[in-house]
Amino acid sequence: MHHLERCRQLINGTVVKLAVRRLEPVLALAHRTVTSDSSHRDALWRELQRVPRGTQPAPTRRQLRQLQADQRALLRMLCDAGSIPAYVFARHLHTACGNRAPQGAQPSGPNQKPPDRDGSDPNRKKDEDEDDKEKMMSVVTKTLIWMITIYLLVGFLSMVLPSRNRPESATRYVSWHEFVHHMLAVGEVKEVVVHPDMEMVTIILHDGAIVKGRRVQSNIFHMAVADVNKFEEKLRSVEQRLGVTDGVSVQFERSGDVSGRILFTLFATGVIIALLSRIRGGRGPISMDSFTQMGRAKFTLVDPVESGGRGVWFRDVAGLQEAKQEVMEFVDYLKSPGRYQRLGAKVPKGALLLGPPGCGKTLLAKAVATEAQVPFLSMNGSEFIEMIGGLGAARVRDLFKEAKKRSPCIIYVDEIDAIGRQREGGGGGGVGGGMNSGESEQTLNQLLVEMDGMASKEGVLMLASTNRADILDKALLRPGRFDRHILIDLPNLVERKEIFEKHLSGIALEHPPATYSSRLATLTPGFSGADIANVCNEAALHAARTSQRVVRTSNLEYAVERLVGGTEKRSHALSPTERRVIAFHESGHALVGWMLPNSDVLLKVTIVPRTSLALGFAQYTPKEQKLYTREQLFDKMCMALG
Repeated sequence: MHHLERCRQLINGTVVKLAVRRLEPVLALAHRTVTSDSSHRDALWRELQRVPRGTQPAPTRRQLRQLQADQRALLRMLCDAGSIPAYVFARHLHTACGNRAPQGAQPSGPNQKPPDRDGSDPNRKKDEDEDDKEKMMSVVTKTLIWMITIYLLVGFLSMVLPSRNRPESATRYVSWHEFVHHMLAVGEVKEVVVHPDMEMVTIILHDGAIVKGRRVQSNIFHMAVADVNKFEEKLRSVEQRLGVTDGVSVQFERSGDVSGRILFTLFATGVIIALLSRIRGGRGPISMDSFTQMGRAKFTLVDPVESGGRGVWFRDVAGLQEAKQEVMEFVDYLKSPGRYQRLGAKVPKGALLLGPPGCGKTLLAKAVATEAQVPFLSMNGSEFIEMIGGLGAARVRDLFKEAKKRSPCIIYVDEIDAIGRQREGGGGGGVGGGMNSGESEQTLNQLLVEMDGMASKEGVLMLASTNRADILDKALLRPGRFDRHILIDLPNLVERKEIFEKHLSGIALEHPPATYSSRLATLTPGFSGADIANVCNEAALHAARTSQRVVRTSNLEYAVERLVGGTEKRSHALSPTERRVIAFHESGHALVGWMLPNSDVLLKVTIVPRTSLALGFAQYTPKEQKLYTREQLFDKMCMALG
C-alpha cells in the first residue's frame, strides 16, 4: 500500500496535476494489478495511455528527485506483477509526466489565473522575465569570473616568478670563460646577482658596455653555475689573479615564501567563488552543476512513443533497396531478440553507413529507429570535441550511459570522421600532435573502449555515417565494433525515378508525378537524393516567382538547368564577334556528337552565359554504364575536342 500511496502522490501531486476524474479508476486498477490478474494489468496500461499531459511548469530539482524515486517504486511494482514491458512503461511514464504545458494551454486548477486578453499567461510572462534576468546575470557573472581569474593568474605568476629571475628575459647565456675574459677582465661588470633557487647568476654590465669589440644592446646576461655557494669565493680568486682591485658587488636574491603566496591566492579565489555563488543562490554558472553539464553529451533524442508514429519509416525512404535490406536485420533483432539469443547468434554491434553526401544516410538511420520502435540518440561528431581537454571522452561516456538507461535503443553519430580520424604514430600532444590532436585521440580511445564494453544483451546498437571512410582509424573499422559497412551510393535511374515521385507528391503539379519522373530521372544522372529534392523545390520557387498556379514541365526543366549550369547572366553583354565564336565552338561539339554513333544523346545546346559554366554549353544525356569499349572512348574524345 505504500507504493499505491506514492502512486497517488505521483499522479495527484504538484509535479503532474492530472484530471481529477481519472484518479479513481487509475488507483483502483493499480490496486487490482497487484493480484497479478492479466486483464487488470492490460486495463491499467490502457488507462495510463489515456492520462492527459501535465499542465504545470517545469518541476524543481527536489521534485524531480522525488519523481524519480516514485517512478522506480511504481515500476518495480508493475514489473513484479508481470506483463507490461519495463522499458515501454518507463518511457510512457516519463513522457506523460515530464512535458511542459503548450503555449495555449488552458488552466486546469481553480486557483490558476486566466490568460490575458491577448492570449498570454501572466505567470508565463513573469517566468520569462525572470529567465531573462537570470540569463543576463549569468553573462555578467561569467565575465566577472574570467576577469578575476586572469587577474589572479597574472598576479600569481608575477609574485612567484619575477621578470628578473626568468631565463626568458635574458638577452643570452654566457659561459664562465666569456664572463671572466670578455667582461670581468675589461672592467665591464657592474654587479652580479646570485639566484640560489635557480642555480644561476645574473650579470649586470655598465651602461654602454663593450663586449668583444661591440656595444651590447642589453646589459643583462645569465650564466649557469654548478655550485652557487662557492661562486663568490671562486669569483674573488679570479679577481686577485687578474689584478682587479675593486671587487664586483655580489648579491644573493632568494624567492620569497612561495607556498604562502600560493595559499593566499587559492584562499582569495575560493572566497570570491563562494561570494558569487551565494549571490546566485548556489545556482549560478560556477556551481558544480555547471561543470558537470560541460561533460554531458548534447544528443538529440527521438522517442517513437512520444512522437506518436510521426517519425521516418522505410516507406518514406525512396530507393536504397539493398541498404534497407541490410539494416532490416537490426530492426528484426530489436523487435525480437529472443529468436537470435536462443540460437546463440551474435547480432553485429554496429553498422557504418558509407557514401557521398546527400544520399540518405541520416534518413536511413532514423528509419531504423522508427521501425524498431526504440529511442534514437543522435549526435554529430564535431559536438564531442571542445577546446577544454577531456570533455570529448566525458561526453562519449555520458552518451553510452544514457543509451544504456534507455535500452533497447540506437546511437547514431553523424560525420564520425570528426572523432574517428586515423591516429598519428607519434601520439597526441607531442611534436606535430598539439592540443587538438591529443583531445581527438582521447575521444577516439574512449569510443573504442565503450564499443568494446557494449554487450549485445544491453540492446544498444551503434550506427554511424561518413563520406570519408579512407581517413577512419583501422581499430574503429574492425569486426566487433562496426561489423557491417553499408555503402549508400548515388541513386541509379530507377531509384531517381522513385525519389522524384516521392518529392513531387508534395508539390501542386499540372499532371500526376509519374508523368514527370521518368523524364527528370533521365536528365539528372549523378544527382543525389538531396540534389533531387533541391530540383523539386527550385521548380516550385520558379513557378511562384512567375505567378503560376501549378508547377509545369518548363519549371522542372528550368530547375535542372539551374543546378547543372547555374543561373543565366543576362547582364553579361557579349560582342557579335564573341557570340559568333561561341556559336561555332558549341556547334562543333553538337555536330560531332550528333554524327558519331557511340556518343551520348544531345539534349540541348546554348550560347547563353551562366554562372557555373562557361559562356555556353551543350547538354547530353549520358548512359549509366561502368565499362566502355574502345570505340565509345574514342567517340567521347572526339566529341570533347569537337
